[in-house]
Amino acid sequence: MPGEWVLSEFTISTDRDRLDVNFIHQFLTNHAYWALGRSLDTVTRSVDNSLNFGLYSGNKQIGFARVVTDYATFAWLADVFVLPEYRGKGLGKWLIETISSVEELQGFRRWLLATHDAHGLYRQFGFNNLSEPDRWMEKRNSQI
Repeated sequence: MPGEWVLSEFTISTDRDRLDVNFIHQFLTNHAYWALGRSLDTVTRSVDNSLNFGLYSGNKQIGFARVVTDYATFAWLADVFVLPEYRGKGLGKWLIETISSVEELQGFRRWLLATHDAHGLYRQFGFNNLSEPDRWMEKRNSQI
């Protein structure tokens, strides 16, 4: 199901072979508040078990997002980032818009994500605070 979308000199691709997992790991483990210190093994396994969206300028990877899903009822949007030098060009918005439009990701009962500072971006695509926070539970591993 690889897909590709082009906007000027930028491309979004779901082709797993195009992803630079070392680049993704480097950004996540060193710059993403939600993934600081994440191991290369963990990043590799997460990529292997997700629908991935690489963002490219030419052949250079400049961003990433992944969707964890059962392709029937549920999706979790995770590890979304665009390199700082490419921000402010609408690429994050285009990335989320593209993910939201993928045919195989339509009709789910629920999408989830977590963000510290990008609520405005995600609200543009229908994300809101949990409607039933007292029903949702989590199990956290503070050692990871």
